[in-house]
Amino acid sequence: MAASTNVAPIIIKRKKAISGGGHHGGAWKVAYADFVTAMMAFFLLMWLLNATTEQQRKGLSDYFTPSVPIARTSGGGDGAFGGDNMFTEETLLSNGSGATAKNPQNSNKSRGTLGVETLDDLEAQKEDFSSVEEALMGRGGESLVTDEALKHIVTRVTDEGLIIELFATEGVPLFEQGTDRPTPMLRDLTRIIARVTGKVTNNVALGGHIRSHPVVLANNPVWNLSNARASRMRRLLEGSGMEPERIQRVTGHADRQLAVDNPMAKRNNRVEIILLRR
Repeated sequence: MAASTNVAPIIIKRKKAISGGGHHGGAWKVAYADFVTAMMAFFLLMWLLNATTEQQRKGLSDYFTPSVPIARTSGGGDGAFGGDNMFTEETLLSNGSGATAKNPQNSNKSRGTLGVETLDDLEAQKEDFSSVEEALMGRGGESLVTDEALKHIVTRVTDEGLIIELFATEGVPLFEQGTDRPTPMLRDLTRIIARVTGKVTNNVALGGHIRSHPVVLANNPVWNLSNARASRMRRLLEGSGMEPERIQRVTGHADRQLAVDNPMAKRNNRVEIILLRR
């Protein structure tokens, strides 16, 4: 007969260890999210390369490089990509080393390898604007304008350039009533403006402004008349010696941009000659 024993049996329990959580873990999700993010960045980069020009890409690069204050080329301008689309520079690339037009004029040729204004350019333009103002207003001791004509001129410098404003006064209009026919005063002013602006090479923009009418008219003439006066000013300047290629824009503003609070004041009848910044 076998002897009985009180020793309990030994039971070995083996557990299967699963590392990483198997298919229920989260590590693969992180890796997949990184992959999707990288692919999105890649396709965004490819789209940007296809939708922008070399100049614009350089401009974007310069924007994220603040340690370089002046770049060799610039992608600046209005809109998301400077107002250009992917087909703008198919023929000629604007890289700052030459003119962007097939038949460039002297006024719009590139000034060397820099595509942006340097401090020297800004100082030179400031001096040009100051010399024009001094010649018109007599700040340098001698004025090309008589005291009577000087009452019709105001100058100011803006981001767009130097604005020379010719405006009518009570009893001395620039145009005959309701027409675009210039008065002798405007003809004299035009000859002086053409002579003074001939000292600089900036392009020119013209704008015509009209005062408001006291009643609502069925056929309000302010748009047509302001445009006609701006066009007449263009012909007067060209007839006085200004090169036609310098005039880049002729605009009629009607009565939308008033010079004084009273919309019907004669002071609002005016013409603007803008020497545009280069």
